[in-house]
Amino acid sequence: MNARHTGLIQVACFLVSSGLCGACKSRSEPIRETASASVEAPKNEGAIGRTLHPGAKVFGTALTEQPRSTLPELLAQPEAHLNKTLLLEGSVRRACSRKGCWMEVATDASGPGVRVTFKDYGFFVPTDAAGSRALIQGIIELEEVKKSHVEHLESEGAKFERKREDGSALEVRLVATGVELWRG
Repeated sequence: MNARHTGLIQVACFLVSSGLCGACKSRSEPIRETASASVEAPKNEGAIGRTLHPGAKVFGTALTEQPRSTLPELLAQPEAHLNKTLLLEGSVRRACSRKGCWMEVATDASGPGVRVTFKDYGFFVPTDAAGSRALIQGIIELEEVKKSHVEHLESEGAKFERKREDGSALEVRLVATGVELWRG
């Protein structure tokens, strides 16, 4: 790691911990550096016993063998998947336009989807990830999102399908430990 990179991380940690960073942080917790923020995917001999899609990039940690679910299954009964690790594949409908600290994955552009966040704010995806295909490994959560955070996320392009009259929302969320992204 070079001195410039270390300095940027120190500045970011100060802004987040001091509450001065409002771009994409709803809680004050330090940004953790991760060695696997974005790596060109080699042949991935191992993780789940298959070759990655041509041109795929890996963000976070390498994926491991986990039960798979589809978006329709997950959204029909999110409670059945709570706190379980699974693999989910879908199309990236939108991503955080400021940092890439979340993305929405759906079966198609107009269908229901889920928000994907990244464990411990440990990695991001490209802000132009929309239109990519994604294979995501993570844990399912059902989260109550306050009105102020709903408004913040909507300002970055998010949509909430379970938005309430008071502006809060109930959200099915996938907290990812690893993501593979590819085009086409």
